[in-house]
Amino acid sequence: MLDTRTLRRDATRARILEAAWTLAKRDGLAALSLREVAAAVGMRAPSLYTYFDSKNDLYDAMYAETAAMVATVVRDGAVGSTPKDRLRRGMHAFVVFFAENPARYQLLVERPVPGFVPRPESFAVSRETFASTIATDLAALGITGERATNMWRAITTGLLTQQIANDPGGDGWTSLVDDAFDMYMTFHERKGKKR
Repeated sequence: MLDTRTLRRDATRARILEAAWTLAKRDGLAALSLREVAAAVGMRAPSLYTYFDSKNDLYDAMYAETAAMVATVVRDGAVGSTPKDRLRRGMHAFVVFFAENPARYQLLVERPVPGFVPRPESFAVSRETFASTIATDLAALGITGERATNMWRAITTGLLTQQIANDPGGDGWTSLVDDAFDMYMTFHERKGKKR
């Protein structure tokens, strides 16, 4: 059972993360200012160090939070009776989530903050999401190997990058998910028949 001090600390950390995301959406991730984050939660910048050891520690918490959210989004979105159904729906869930949360996408995928590298345990969360859901269903369809998984990542992140850069708030690129998915699957089905 958590004591009151731990609960308060966790609640304050959550408020700090929420303020950091609000500012990152407004100003961009690389422009995130600890002074502004502190002011947004009613404290002075040095007090943030009670909750986060450094600015990169705050970024790491933001990264880990996003990786955990994506794990849930993909797992909950990847419903269906076949691996192909789950993959299609999981791709949709992934693309829609990040199209609606571009700052989170940028931190998790594009790494726009000079010098920031997520801790291994934070990075492991995002790797596990891919391995436990997407790669498992791809393997069930006979689609394995680094080239196949890299192409999956390139397609999903390519759609997202174009959506965020060229049609923010729209659906010009996210509406292509089914077409991109079908092209990917057709390529691998043909490749499988040639073997």
